[in-house]
Amino acid sequence: MYAVQALSFPGLPIWKVLMKDQFGREITYLRLSVTDRCNLRCRYCMPEEGVCKLTHEDMLTEDEMIMAVETAASLGINKLRITGGEPLIKKNILSICERACAVPGITETAITTNGVLLPELAKPLRKAGIQRINFSLDTLDAEKYHRITRRGELKDALDGFYAALDAGFDKIKINAVLIGGFNDMEARQLAELTMQYPIDVRFIELMPMYDSGDFGEEAFISCDSVLEQLPEAVPQEADGGVAKLYRLPGALGNVGLISPVSSHFCGWCNRIRLTADGRIKPCLHSDDEFRIKGMNKEEMTETMKQAIYGKPQWHGEMSYTERTHTHRDMNQIGG
Repeated sequence: MYAVQALSFPGLPIWKVLMKDQFGREITYLRLSVTDRCNLRCRYCMPEEGVCKLTHEDMLTEDEMIMAVETAASLGINKLRITGGEPLIKKNILSICERACAVPGITETAITTNGVLLPELAKPLRKAGIQRINFSLDTLDAEKYHRITRRGELKDALDGFYAALDAGFDKIKINAVLIGGFNDMEARQLAELTMQYPIDVRFIELMPMYDSGDFGEEAFISCDSVLEQLPEAVPQEADGGVAKLYRLPGALGNVGLISPVSSHFCGWCNRIRLTADGRIKPCLHSDDEFRIKGMNKEEMTETMKQAIYGKPQWHGEMSYTERTHTHRDMNQIGG
């Protein structure tokens, strides 16, 4: 279930627990969702009417979130990503980030956002300890942006993007969900942002989540279609993530392809997720969940060990006709 490894530092060794699942994968990455609510209504993520609002007692408190991060770190997790919903609508988001980033053992900190609130929050987030930002942006067409988000304005998102650049984060990544018949022919336009800015642009295959009824079979296309529009792209060495990396000649950043449907990466998945209502999900696409809400530190540690060890080998077949088994929308899990 776990191994103890001596890490070499000047002076004396530091002993650290490294959790492995039943298939030998080292689990080093926690995605913590702080809310299931959002200021947008992206069609692949949540219903148009929003979410069924849970009571305050149903959700993790800030202290429980920090205890969970501390527990994860004690089991060898060193990378933390704050997600939602939209995490920046959380009133205490800066306090959560500052406390979570300060947990001993957490060495990489990031946040995923739609960017709308970044003009006010980019610099405070950087000050709180967030190192990297993943920025959701599926299109550079204002009308299509409003359509996919059901309410958003492209200008607001771009203002957030520029604010993140100005704040000086270590790495900014744009995530574009690739949707056939919607934005697939914008792949070059999006990829060429790496020619202008020191960022990565990553295309992610549309996943057949529990409720993605807005999309027909033609929407579920392979990321390989992006390369057809970028014949000059040069393969790059992997950076430890799940994306296959390419670079346009003269670009300042990489183009990434993330293919959970056409070419799954379950064999080297190193992550677990914690939902805003306090359930550990060893796999995004499984309905297996381990509730930690209301637990003390010892109980939380044992439950997290069980969740990690029980991580499934792979998420099973996914396609237009084969929906995932998670029984939740994406906003309820954490992006």
